[in-house]
Order: sequence, then C-alpha cells, then structure tokens
Amino acid sequence: LDQIAHHSDCIVLCLSSSKIVEETVAALKPALRFGQIIIDTSTSEPGSTRRLAGELAPLGIAYADAPITGGPEQAASAELGVLCGASHETFSSILPVLSCYATTVRHMGPVGSGHAAKLISNFLVTGMIALVAQAFGAARKADIDWRNLYDVMLNGSGNSGVLRKMVAPALDGDLEGYKFSLANASKDIGYFKTLATGLGMETTLVAAVEDAFSAAIAKGHGQRNVSRLLDL
Repeated sequence: LDQIAHHSDCIVLCLSSSKIVEETVAALKPALRFGQIIIDTSTSEPGSTRRLAGELAPLGIAYADAPITGGPEQAASAELGVLCGASHETFSSILPVLSCYATTVRHMGPVGSGHAAKLISNFLVTGMIALVAQAFGAARKADIDWRNLYDVMLNGSGNSGVLRKMVAPALDGDLEGYKFSLANASKDIGYFKTLATGLGMETTLVAAVEDAFSAAIAKGHGQRNVSRLLDL
C-alpha cells in the first residue's frame, strides 16, 4: 500500500465493506501526499465516506465516492455505471478515469451522495431478488412450470434484469446466474437500513428484505450467489 501511495496520483479502491475501506485508507495515509485523489468505488456507508473525506481534506487529498452499477460482464466491456459523490472540481478531475470503465457517469452531489444513491439502487435490486425467489418458490409449490411462467412474465411488468439474470440460467440448471454474493447483498441492505433510519423512513419492507437474506446467511450460505435463493 505504501508503494501505491508513493507512485499514484489517483488511487481507486474497490473493496467489500466500509470497515475494509477505512482500514485501507488508514494504511495508505502515512505515505499520501498533497494533491492526490482517492476514489472509493465500493458500496460503502455514506457516513463513513464523509468522515474519511473530512480527515483527508486538511492533508490536501481529495476524496470521491464513485460506486458502480453493473456486474462482471459490464466491467469486462467497460460499460459500468457510476454514481459519483464529490466536489465539482474533483468530479471534473476524475471524470476521464471513471470514463475508462463506465459508459454512464453521473455526479450525484457532494461526498457521500454517490454511496447514498448506490444504497438506494441496491435496495431496489435486493428487494427484487427476494421477490423473484419467493415468487418462483411459490410456483414450485403450486406445480407451475417455471419455463412457461418465465416466458409469459417477459411480456409483463415483472420483466426485469433481475428476473432474467436469476431465472433464465436456472431453467437450464445454472443457479449461479446472478453473480452477487448473499453476504454482500445482506451487507448492502444493512447499510441501506441505517440510511433509511436516518431519513426517518425505516419500514417493514426494509426488514422483510433484510430477513430474506439474513435467513440464508444464518444457514451458512453467505458466500453463495443470490440466485441460489431460488433453491434454498
């Protein structure tokens, strides 16, 4: 990490939790220098992001949260989306970097805004994952053919990226179609819950989505992909 800090003008992080981001920044900090920029593309807690930015600002180090939308396929083809929280000056500086791997880059507001927007986006996605899993679980118990149901759902309002990622591969026996771990999904819901509580809008829906994932993790399935909910 000290070598990265010594030799990089811009440092891009993509880590699995706010705790690990905080530990990494702390390890980088002794070797950081005035004028550097750190971009956190992880799905992190906005409060943690703002604290890190506040600690680095007096050192002349800019901080931006720029979480991504999309998965491995979009990353490989440089077609990710970016929700960026940063000052206008920092956003202008890092736009060429973000554009190297994303086709849609949006400035959401000051530091922390990108992570707040990503948590909102991920709550929608994880909620849909839980709904798809429960819907097709009900279809199995009702003896409804999955393929027939899926084919017709593609013509209705239930058609979505989540539906296609989870169910289309499962029809051919592949329950790893949606490559996003249950543990990471659960972590993101927890972060969103904190955000929602701070906004005064925690609801039973948040708790229900949280329960759908925590139950699977309690049974030891945290490292499996979310599409495994179809079978658990």
